[in-house]
Amino acid sequence: MTAQKQPAQCETKEDVRLEIDRVDQALLALFAERHQYVTRMAEIKTDPHEARDPVRIEAIIEKLRTRSLALDLDEDQAELIWRTLIDWNINYEKGIIAARRRAE
Repeated sequence: MTAQKQPAQCETKEDVRLEIDRVDQALLALFAERHQYVTRMAEIKTDPHEARDPVRIEAIIEKLRTRSLALDLDEDQAELIWRTLIDWNINYEKGIIAARRRAE
């Protein structure tokens, strides 16, 4: 694996693509780690309705938007990504919880 380059050090499209691929791999690993915690949460919860907590969701989004601004990242784009992730996780949790309850 090549050494990490800062964006300003990338001189070609290939340089940029290699760094984007590196970042994407790191993101994928983090999403996989996050998914393990979501799975554990689904194991802990007892009712599918517990999967959606609107107060918690809005607190997460508010914190995310503030952190995004501090990182010079478009907060609307970050929110869109996180809301998509949260919605997927809610559906995943509901499925796990419902399947477990059917099996009981």
